[in-house]
Order: sequence, then C-alpha cells, then structure tokens
Amino acid sequence: MALELRQQLKLTQQLVMTPQLQQAIRLLQLSRLELVETVQQEMLENPFLEEAQDEGPQVETPDPRETATAAADVAYDREIARDADWEDYLGDFASTSRQSTVRESEMPEEMTSFEARYAAKPSLEGHLMWQLRLSSLTERQKDIGEVIIGNIASSGYLHATVEDIAEMAGVLPGEVEPVLHAVQRFDPVGVSARTAQECLLVQIEVLGYTRDKVLVELVRDHLEDLEKRRYKPLLRKFRLTMEDLKEYLDLIQTLDPMPGASYGGGDPQFVSPDVYVYKYDDDFIIMLNEDGLPHLQLSTMYERSAAAAASAGEREYFQEKMRSASWLIKSLYQRQRTLYKVVESIVKYQRGFFEDGVSRLKPLILKDIADDIGMHESTVSRITTSKYVATPHGIMELKFFFNSALELDDGSQVGSESVKALIKKLIADEDPREPLSDERIGEILKDQLKVNIARRTVAKYRTAMDIPSSSKRKELF
Repeated sequence: MALELRQQLKLTQQLVMTPQLQQAIRLLQLSRLELVETVQQEMLENPFLEEAQDEGPQVETPDPRETATAAADVAYDREIARDADWEDYLGDFASTSRQSTVRESEMPEEMTSFEARYAAKPSLEGHLMWQLRLSSLTERQKDIGEVIIGNIASSGYLHATVEDIAEMAGVLPGEVEPVLHAVQRFDPVGVSARTAQECLLVQIEVLGYTRDKVLVELVRDHLEDLEKRRYKPLLRKFRLTMEDLKEYLDLIQTLDPMPGASYGGGDPQFVSPDVYVYKYDDDFIIMLNEDGLPHLQLSTMYERSAAAAASAGEREYFQEKMRSASWLIKSLYQRQRTLYKVVESIVKYQRGFFEDGVSRLKPLILKDIADDIGMHESTVSRITTSKYVATPHGIMELKFFFNSALELDDGSQVGSESVKALIKKLIADEDPREPLSDERIGEILKDQLKVNIARRTVAKYRTAMDIPSSSKRKELF
C-alpha cells in the first residue's frame, strides 16, 4: 500500500474561547466580594474605566467632537457605557424602579481612624507567649516553652512528643517535662495536653478535686464508657447510685476538653447577600445588591485622547484598552442580568418556600431553571456558585434551592430538604428518655408526608445534619 499526500476540505464547528468569553465566564462564578475586588483591579489597570458619579438628572447635549473615527469593533458597546444606561441600571434588574438615595457621610469617632480603634482577636499562641514571658521560668526553660507552644494545635493539644521537643530545643528530655507541666497550667488550663484524659486531669488538679479518687479514675480509665453511656458496669465497680453518677457527670461536663477552641485562628466569615427578596402584598420583589460595586463608564477624557492620537502605536493601544473596558462593562451587565433572571425563576419555582419556609421546598434541578430562562445548565451552575439571597426566612445560598426528589404515594414528589426539616423537627420534639429510632422516624414520615423512605435514608439525612443516633441522644437522668 503506497503512502501519498492529499489535500481535502473539511467543514467543522467548534467553540473558540476568546479572551472576552473567558472573562464573561469567570465573572459569572465570582462571589460578590471577589467581583468588587476584580472591578477595582481593572479600574487601576485600565485608564479608560472610571466610576460614574450620580449627580442627579442632567440634560445631555451631543458632543460635536464625537465622530465616526472610533473603532468599529467598539461602536456597538457604546450604548452600554453611557451614563444614562447606568443611571437606570437598578431599574432594569429590580421589581421596582430605582429611587434616588442620598448617602450621609459618616464622621469618624473623635476624628480617629478605624484602624486605630480596631483590636485584633488574640491568638492562642500569642496568649501563651505572653504568659510564658511573665512566668518565673529561667531563660533556658522559656526557650523550651517557645518550642512547646509552637507545636500546639488550634484545639489546644500538643502535636509532638517530649523527645521531639527536646531534639528541636537541643536539650535533654528530662528538661522538657517541668516546662510542659508549667505550660499545661497556663490559661486556658489543660492546654498542651497530649490526650483528652491528661487535659481533664490537669483541670481537675487545678480545681482541687484530686482527692476524689472515683472522679480521677472515671476520667483516667473510663472516658470511653461514659461517652458510650455504659453506666451499669461503672455503678457496680464503684458501688454508686444513679444520682451519685449523675453528679460526677455534671462535674465532668463543666471541664473543657478543647481548651484552645476559644482562640480559633480563623475570623468569622460574614455573608453579604447578592440578592434581596422582599414580600410586598401578595408578590415578591427582587433587588440586586449593588452596594460597593462601582458603576463603570468609559472615561471621556481618554476618549478624546484616543481620537487625537497621532501614531499608529498609540491608536492601537487606545483601541485595545477601549475594547477591554467595553467588554468588562458588557460582561458585568450580562452577569447581573443573568443573576436576576435565575433568582426570578427560583422564586417562581420555590414560591412555597418564600411563603411558608423550608417545609414547602420543592424538588428542583439546574435543568429546570436553565429551560425556564433559556440558558445552558453550566451557566446556571456558575451563576449560583458562591451567591447568597436574603429571603424572608433567612440568608440562603442559591445552591440550597436545588434538591433531589422523593416519591409520594400519590405519585407526586417532595424535596429532600423538606424531609430533612421534618426529621429535625421530630427529633427536637422527641422525649429525651425515649428518643425516636430511624425506623420509627421513617414510619412517622410515611404517615405525615405519605413518603416511602427507608431507614438507611433517614440515617443518611440525620448524619448529614450532624444529629447523633438514638442511643447517643438518650438521656437517663
């Protein structure tokens, strides 16, 4: 068989990911705070972008210097970048027309900056270092103490052996034990312990309960029995009554098994909703959160400079920056438009939730919303990522409204989140002395919702909500 070269024509279709399309897709999946940072960064890098100033209604007069010299590839974006469009921006994507608001300037308290009045949250390491420097330990022991504190996890437990600390500090293991003993009695008491038993025993010692041999032995040898509620062997071994054992349990529960938890390194994360949904009469009003997001426009000063550019290099640079600015404005416009349409469709499908709460949450998938608004499922998935909506029943992530379905006896469906909410309510209302088993919860769901749900499904939903089993929820006292 001979090999030869041939020429042939082949017609194919393919999607070309242009930089502009990549930018539009990236903006879709950004959270609100990330979007604000991205816009601010673009304003720093692109001289053609500037923030529109709301100065009230003005009569626009045509500029005679505007001619057809502008590039043809940015002409179609010109309308989006004009002030008039952005003044009515909120009205385009809200159920009510935009009302003019006046922001009152906030005077700093006693003319002091916020940074000067802000106190950072103390860390566990800093709190222990402060106590170490104030202790009566020698300088050599303080050096060992720094190594010990440096190996304490956020929970307060020591994640290194005495031999490892001695090797890191360049000392003998016998010199580490006295320093570790001292650090364990710093505030919070029990920090740098190696086990839960050691942590609780140090707290018992500091509180002066070491004379009670039963308490010490319960903590040292029988924590697992107490956790699994194996009380009868303990009653026989220590010859206690249930009332006596309850007193010991109450005392143990006052101890802190995680002494470093109150000094967590992470700061609380505050959620800023992207959309607000308000109920007004019998309808729901949707408003996008525009707070902190600049309204962009093309800089008229640089537009005039571009028109007066002399060299070809300058004109090419100006056209590229103008094209980039116009595409960013258009992408932001499209993002907000898509977000509004998705939330509007969610409100239509999940009206029962917005009326009465999670108990009426219906099954919903991405395809339902995509078909309703005429977009692809991937677009809906991106726009609902890291987005939050403020509803009459709290702030919810947009992904919350998409849940699987369970079949009812009459052929209809109910959302899994509604079933989880009912399971949580049943467990909250149960008798602690006789908690409901997973099988019993399944029977109640069948009676109330007419839904066929297996015991293992109830257990799966219960575990997802961090609810322990009935044996661990049972209270004997």
